Amino acid sequence: MKKKLFFFYFIFIFYILFLFNSNVYAADPKIVTTIKKAFEEIQGWILKLSTPAAAVAVGTGVFMKKFSFGDEEKIRTGKKLIKGSLFSYGFILAIDLILAAIKSLIG
Repeated sequence: MKKKLFFFYFIFIFYILFLFNSNVYAADPKIVTTIKKAFEEIQGWILKLSTPAAAVAVGTGVFMKKFSFGDEEKIRTGKKLIKGSLFSYGFILAIDLILAAIKSLIG
């Protein structure tokens, strides 16, 4: 009878501690928090650097097309540069959007 009573109290305390207060043992270690902050800063830097980089690449492609003087190879290279830079910039923005959506769902 004592074992059943002990088991009942144990389950009762378990439910109180872990189900009603889910943040009892949910703290992240300090190194995990530091790494998370570092990755968030790197993500911010990438976004801040990608906009001017994409603008420079598009501008370079436009100037290559404009000053090709009829050379088909330079025109094709300029078009590839413009398309590639816009695609890359869009990809970076899409990844940022996806990560923000995941972060809002998790926390």
